[in-house]
Amino acid sequence: MAKGIIYLMTTVVPGLIKIGKTRNDQFENRMRFLESNGYANITGLKREFAIEVDGYDDKEKLIHDIFSKSRIIGTELFALDIEIAKSLLASLDGKQIYPKDKSKKEVFKESTEEIKLKMNEGFIPDGEYVLNRNIKGFGKVKGRAIVKNGVFTVLKGSLCGNVDKKYVPSIRRNAKIKDNILQEDIICMNPSSAGWVVIDKSNNGWMEWKDSQGNSIEKYRDR
Repeated sequence: MAKGIIYLMTTVVPGLIKIGKTRNDQFENRMRFLESNGYANITGLKREFAIEVDGYDDKEKLIHDIFSKSRIIGTELFALDIEIAKSLLASLDGKQIYPKDKSKKEVFKESTEEIKLKMNEGFIPDGEYVLNRNIKGFGKVKGRAIVKNGVFTVLKGSLCGNVDKKYVPSIRRNAKIKDNILQEDIICMNPSSAGWVVIDKSNNGWMEWKDSQGNSIEKYRDR
């Protein structure tokens, strides 16, 4: 079976990704072309993951079939969470080509953690919430958040931690923080994602965030 590369790319459209293939010797040229010129009238393509596998033609077809319900007809574009696709590709036997600064095991772990964060859902009534905690090696963090129409937003001015570690989810990685102070409001998927912004480590946001009476918002989760 011929060896080749299957790759993932994000696009300028949130939630729209490209799943493609290329020969080993064409990978860099293909990435540069797509990043410069776009694909199927979609621009802003950016490489996210690539793996060299045996039988890359058949494996790409199989992956396309798995995600066929999310596919934009006539293209290699999919309305799909990049982490779901990444976790699948990272589980394949093969040599990881991109990214070069993380192992395949690390990529798989990070993707599954991101997926878990996004699935951590529940009901939270509108109102204001706080997160106050002492972080070992850092000190106190003080997060403020507001929920309106079911949207959980961490507020600008929250005092955020800074913990030395390898894994950082995208919600924290993309947060604008200067001198440990959050510089802008951030809409979060759920309390645990919001907890990552403030605490800078894995957490159970349902236990960390408290209402104005000092009660953990865990009490709202099963409603």
